[in-house]
Amino acid sequence: MLTQLQITAAKPKAKPYTLSDGQGLALSVQPSGAKLWRFRYRYGGHAKTLHIGQWPSLSLADARDKCRDARREIATGIDPVLEKKRAKIVAQFSVATSFKEVAIEWLAKCEREGLAEITLGKIRWLLGMAYPLIGSHPINAITPIEALAVLRKIEAKGNYESARRMRSVLSRVFRYGIATARCDRDVAADLRGALITPKTTHHAAIVDPPEVGILLKTIDGYTGQAVTRMAMRLSPHLFVRPGELRQAEWAEIDVDKAIWSIPIEKMKMRRPHRVPLSRQALAMIEELREITGHRQYLFPCMGNPRRPMSESGVNQALRRLGYETCEMTAHGFRAMAATLLNEMGKWNPDAIERQLAHQEASSVRRAYARGEYWDERVAMMQHWSDYLDGLRDAAEAPRTAKVISRKPKASKSKAGRPRGRPTR
Repeated sequence: MLTQLQITAAKPKAKPYTLSDGQGLALSVQPSGAKLWRFRYRYGGHAKTLHIGQWPSLSLADARDKCRDARREIATGIDPVLEKKRAKIVAQFSVATSFKEVAIEWLAKCEREGLAEITLGKIRWLLGMAYPLIGSHPINAITPIEALAVLRKIEAKGNYESARRMRSVLSRVFRYGIATARCDRDVAADLRGALITPKTTHHAAIVDPPEVGILLKTIDGYTGQAVTRMAMRLSPHLFVRPGELRQAEWAEIDVDKAIWSIPIEKMKMRRPHRVPLSRQALAMIEELREITGHRQYLFPCMGNPRRPMSESGVNQALRRLGYETCEMTAHGFRAMAATLLNEMGKWNPDAIERQLAHQEASSVRRAYARGEYWDERVAMMQHWSDYLDGLRDAAEAPRTAKVISRKPKASKSKAGRPRGRPTR
């Protein structure tokens, strides 16, 4: 067995050499003068070496203790070298342990995987409400009641759907924490029955043909921003999701082939989508080109042309035209097309679903139903535009636009008087 005196007296040589302490423990003296503890053993019929540490940081007594621990692991069927590698991996991930740090790391992963920017934005917004309460807490120390407090704060404002989505986002962060060895369980999973279940509501849509005609004629008379007017005019002819429409770029439009190709990163279902452009849609696009053709987006934001128009742009314009939220929405143009096209009985329901960019609910059916029905969709989109023109032309009169007063309200001072000129 080694003594402290022998270790201190050991001098470096041209080549490394070892001083044995017995039972597999040895001190390796390097040419540089470094003295390293090694534990040699056999596991699964193979000779292995465990690097324990460096003397004098690790004393002789401590080195012997570590060897005893390693021999106990071997006796229970654990390979000390493999266990050390696992501990190193866990240590790497354990540096960032607060809920906020883990959530930011998970979001970066989602971004690298190509999650749509609009979806990432909604997740960031939800997490931003969670950070003040649990952001700085170690993720492994967060209890179900602390997670419930986050959800109750949202529920208290009547935002039941946001609370439901928040629980889902929290759960995904906790599951990522489990996968990266930062926490042991998903405490948000325990809260499934604790939230108020929101009533299912559908986007308001006009599906009565005569009323559709009045809507189209009313849109034609819109006197607001020209870009917003064109977005409303194109919405029923294209019936894509509002987010896909407002983010449309000129580079995606092929006028010669009459196709709008939407890339995968902009699609909700994460698959590229093509929209056949009818003669009417092409004419409106060319009209729009005179206004925004020099920009990146077909519908740029008026305040910042490098960004697409606001998510609420079309909805706000519909409100100005006199259509309430319970009557018609930007998303309602999709329901309008789906309803009326199916009622026509002329088109394969699968072709309609493909044009709506819906994904088949059944994974088995989805694996086999891969047809694009392209030729039928081209004919359908032209027929649909012709049908809309007929409804608009047959409409008697547009709806009276809603008058919105833009006169600012006078703010009151602490004394209760309107601010401005002093009272006399």
